[in-house]
Amino acid sequence: MNKRKLKYGMVGGGHGAFIGAVHRMAANLDGQLELVCGAFSSKPEKSKASGADLFLPEERCYGTFEEMMLSEAALPSDVRMDFVVIVTPNHLHFPAAKSAMENGFHVVSDKPATLTADEARTLRSLSKKTGLLYALTHNYTGYPMVRQARVMVRDGMLGKIRKVVVEYPQGWLSQDDGGVWRTDPAIAGAGGCLGDIGSHAENLAAYITGLDLDEIAADLTAFVEGRRLDDDVNVLLRYKGGAKGILQSSQIAVGEENDIRIFVYGETGGLEWRQFESNTLLFKPDGAPVQRYRTGVGELSPEAVAATRVPAGHPEGYIEAFANIYVGFTDHLRSILDSDYERNAVLDYPGVDEAVAGMAFIEAAVESSKKNAAWTKVNA
Repeated sequence: MNKRKLKYGMVGGGHGAFIGAVHRMAANLDGQLELVCGAFSSKPEKSKASGADLFLPEERCYGTFEEMMLSEAALPSDVRMDFVVIVTPNHLHFPAAKSAMENGFHVVSDKPATLTADEARTLRSLSKKTGLLYALTHNYTGYPMVRQARVMVRDGMLGKIRKVVVEYPQGWLSQDDGGVWRTDPAIAGAGGCLGDIGSHAENLAAYITGLDLDEIAADLTAFVEGRRLDDDVNVLLRYKGGAKGILQSSQIAVGEENDIRIFVYGETGGLEWRQFESNTLLFKPDGAPVQRYRTGVGELSPEAVAATRVPAGHPEGYIEAFANIYVGFTDHLRSILDSDYERNAVLDYPGVDEAVAGMAFIEAAVESSKKNAAWTKVNA
């Protein structure tokens, strides 16, 4: 394959869509990718207008994702998109991803992957059957210090992990939401706050610790009167191997922004990271002073170095972390498209197994809460 930018199409992300713009900025950050087409809205006229604002030709701005998949698949290989990015509301993640894979396209999807765990398992089967890549943008795993934390746990610097505490508080839904789709079960799925940000917390804990959930006890609450999905989540976690944990996420925590944070405790040390201080990772060895790791400073793991973009002291932010997910996916995809391409082994991204694990967590939490927080198996 000649060296070139990889081409992608986008489903969703039209006028007024926050996360679509985030994906485009992240995908563009390293100059490796090019947006060539899109079905940016379920309204054809809005899709055309959104595409025009992105300087795309009218014939590559489609009215539906089904039309886009069929039309792009019929184009010559050097013209059509290489993969698709799905940034729609949750209920369209699965049908768009399934359609993409059935038409031969790799997938990058916003989270949660699907509305049900069975749908996620279908995508996993499709990925394995076709060899097509699937990436899930749990972007917090792209921060350099999160990757450093993962390596430290993997290398045994904390000893055997005993306890994990992960929190994601927000306050933006503390009052009536005015009908936002994230509180509509037909669009968002079975979990409100649980699916929107609780899934990020679960994934961050799994990524850093490498632990698999065994069973959970969940208490989901809708505090705002009339709200049909949870806006507050409290979950006890039991991991395979004996570690225990606590996960709390909330969208009615008045005054909070996006303060995702995690604490990991092993037999010989602990770790602490929070997005508000994303360049800092605290390591707390037993019987010794706290050690402060900083992005871009001193000897860090190859994984942390590979995810670092600017000199020490400049913040490595949300867009950069998002872009690191795209870097890992792009690197993997190039290795598939070009047999001579040598993949950078330290780069990674959440994939279809994380998609299944996340949906299994959501379904188990909903089931547990319905049974008064009864312990419930997580069947990923």
